[in-house]
Amino acid sequence: MTPKDMFTHLGSIIASLMFVWAMFQQYFPYQLRNYIERYSQRLLGLVYPYIQIRFNEFTGERLMRSEAYSAIENYLSSNTSSQAKRLQADIVKNSESLVLSMDDQEEVADEFEGVKLWWASGKNIIKTPSLSFHPVSDEKRFYRLTFHKRHRDLILRPYLNHVLKEGKAIKVRNRQRKLYTNNGSYWSHVVFEHPATFQTLAMDPVKKKEIIDDLITFSKAEDFYTRVGRAWKRGYLLYGPPGTGKSTMIAAMANLLCYDLYDLELTAVKDNTELRKLLIETSSKSIIVIEDIDCSLDLTGQRKKKKEKVEAEEEKDSKPKVEKEEKDTRGSQVTLSGLLNFIDGLWSACGGERLIVFTTNFVEKLDPALIRKGRMDKHIELSYCRFEAFKGLAKNYLYLESHDLFLQIRKLLEETDITPADVAEHLMPKTISGDATFCLEGLIQALETKKEEARLKAEEERQKIEQSAKEEAKEQDKNHD
Repeated sequence: MTPKDMFTHLGSIIASLMFVWAMFQQYFPYQLRNYIERYSQRLLGLVYPYIQIRFNEFTGERLMRSEAYSAIENYLSSNTSSQAKRLQADIVKNSESLVLSMDDQEEVADEFEGVKLWWASGKNIIKTPSLSFHPVSDEKRFYRLTFHKRHRDLILRPYLNHVLKEGKAIKVRNRQRKLYTNNGSYWSHVVFEHPATFQTLAMDPVKKKEIIDDLITFSKAEDFYTRVGRAWKRGYLLYGPPGTGKSTMIAAMANLLCYDLYDLELTAVKDNTELRKLLIETSSKSIIVIEDIDCSLDLTGQRKKKKEKVEAEEEKDSKPKVEKEEKDTRGSQVTLSGLLNFIDGLWSACGGERLIVFTTNFVEKLDPALIRKGRMDKHIELSYCRFEAFKGLAKNYLYLESHDLFLQIRKLLEETDITPADVAEHLMPKTISGDATFCLEGLIQALETKKEEARLKAEEERQKIEQSAKEEAKEQDKNHD
């Protein structure tokens, strides 16, 4: 038999089978067809050892996109670029990166705990009747997972949980992060694009690593917080002189963990109820920031001193007192108790996976109840620039890891208090060529000037103390006579 005859014979067989199948579909009773199909599937199951699970894009009446489908799409996006030959590329809303997905009828393999399985994408096209000349097509996309039936328990539980969890994590990492601020009891936002990272942060490397490890440990500790019965949140108190990098560290924390930022302005909050409403509306994986907490409201000082202050004000004239009460009524009525409940009360557990960060220039002004462990769990002092922090700045700004002037700068930094912001300003290139030596010489001059100013100030203070001591001695001699 020649190849031509073979193809003719094969075509005849296929045409005959199609004719028989068409007759079967057309003339066999529905009950009989259903009976045959049901038992044919059972027979196929005896010889076909694989199980298939289908995940449709839309649930119900196509009103909502399936969260499982979205998570699978994100999970597979990391595998499709290396395996699939046909890809779809798109920028999803509120995403800052290109998302790749499998094209229709593509298949990729995956492996979990030594078990191999396969993901395939597909779509069903259903033509619906329409009054126009062109029929309307309804596309229903889906993913199909195929695996051997002996791995059923492993796939249905641990593997699918892993896929959904990882898919949601990828979505969080790829999303366009936001910076929120409050206007009364409502949040408004802009896109968060601050470039600060821990690599560019001027800080002692050992202390920096300690903070990074603490943040990463927190972000992966969901099971631990659940087991010990605590809300999944952590408080950070950043304190130190102005210009030491408190706000920059907050931006670096957000970039490290891929969290949104909520910059809470307490003076714009009417009362404790509004404060609670703002807390409820914050999302998971976020950092809630109250900067300069000692200046936000009159609620952070020692309560005893507050009481004494109130008693002293009661002795004033009634008219100024009435005016002050009217002013206070128009302002914020947030109390220390309300703020404490905001940090670690019952409502603080809403949302989960959040950091609460306070910053202050004067930590001694804060009420101990506000910064105790359990509320502000980690206290981080951001102090003046020392040599290790300077080396980080020199590397970032001038691409220098060593220089002949470093030894002189090191000695001056040990003797002089200067903020990282001031050091960074002197390391900024002042010419197009960006001469590093010129910048370092300018920093040395600034350090020597500050050192001299500090010496003169100390000398002036010493003279004042000596003068005061002399006057006190004269007064005592006079009283003795």
